[in-house]
Amino acid sequence: MDDTTKAIILSVIERAPQWLRHDLDSKDQAVRSRAEETLAAMVADGLAHGGKQAGKD
Repeated sequence: MDDTTKAIILSVIERAPQWLRHDLDSKDQAVRSRAEETLAAMVADGLAHGGKQAGKD
């Protein structure tokens, strides 16, 4: 993984909303799975768009 990819992933994680962070720590498997899928989609979108936030570029 190159430095650009790492920076994009870190940027996405830093912008993750509080509800997502909370749900990633949930004991409820369904809640945690939803949060994991959401974070994965956010990372994929960040990588696809070079880390630019939607509406901010």
